[in-house]
Amino acid sequence: MIQIPSDLHPDLVPLAFLLGNWEGAGVSDFPGAEKCNFGQEATFTHDGRDFIEYVSHTWVLDSEGKKVRPLETESGYWRIDKDRKVEVVMSRDQGIVEVWYGELAEGKPQIDLATDAVARTAHAAPYAGGKRLYGYVNSDLMWVGEKATPEVELRPYMSAHLKKVVDPREWAKDLKDLPDDGIAFFR
Repeated sequence: MIQIPSDLHPDLVPLAFLLGNWEGAGVSDFPGAEKCNFGQEATFTHDGRDFIEYVSHTWVLDSEGKKVRPLETESGYWRIDKDRKVEVVMSRDQGIVEVWYGELAEGKPQIDLATDAVARTAHAAPYAGGKRLYGYVNSDLMWVGEKATPEVELRPYMSAHLKKVVDPREWAKDLKDLPDDGIAFFR
C-alpha cells in the first residue's frame, strides 16, 4: 500500500510510491566489468520541500549472498512537475554527475528516465549516458538500468528487485499505552 505522508510537498504526491527504505538484490553485467550479483539498499526521503532525496549503496555478493565489497554508491534529488515530467540530478562515487529527464506513466507507478547531461571527472571510467525504468509492482520496487560508453552501445547493465524495509519504530509509535518494560505486553 502506498502511504502519503501528511508533510509531503503536494507536488511530490505522484512519487510517494518511492518513499522509504528499500533492500534487495540484482544482477550487474556490462562488457569490460565483472558480471556479478549485487545487494542494494536505497532510500528515498523528503523534508517537506519540493524534491525527494535519494541515496543508493550496492555491493558485490558472493555465491552465498554475503557482502564481498562495495560496487556503486549514488545520491541525488528527484522532482516532478504538474505534467508528470520527472527530473533527477544524480552523482556517483565513480566521479560521474548526471541530469536525468523522464516521465511518470499515466495510471501506474512507473518512471522512464534517460540522461540529458553527463559530466565526468578525469578518473571516471568512460560513460556516455543511460536509461532507467523504475516500477512499483506488488508493493516492491523494481528497476533496470541501461548504460552506454563510447565503445559500447546502450544496453542493460544492472537490474534489481527491492522490498520495502519496515522499521518497527514507525508502526509502534502509533500504538497507545504500550507497557514500558516490553515484557508486560506479552503477559
